Amino acid sequence: QVQVVESGGDLVQPGGSLRLSCLVSGSGFSGYGMIWYRQAPGKQREWVASITPSGTTNYKNSVEGRFTVSTDNTKNTGYLQMDSLEPEDTALYSCNVVAPGQSYWGRGTQVTVSA
Repeated sequence: QVQVVESGGDLVQPGGSLRLSCLVSGSGFSGYGMIWYRQAPGKQREWVASITPSGTTNYKNSVEGRFTVSTDNTKNTGYLQMDSLEPEDTALYSCNVVAPGQSYWGRGTQVTVSA
């Protein structure tokens, strides 16, 4: 049984940084891609960033240059480094681990950017 658990969310001031983690257990991590989503109160869930098994990354325009997605196969963990955070980044951030025919979700971790 594959399980996905996010962590690292917190309350941070505008301009601050956070690093979110996405731990995958119950399976080897190599061969999976990882997609980060977020959902702000009253809004639909939106795609934020993704990384393929080969390491190709893509970002939502509004986070390009501020967020960095990465994985560490030795730790079965993916990361979302978030810098220069803005109040508009406040949301529940979720990790989706994917492979052909497979998709696993965590419950999310809350990020709040406020003075």
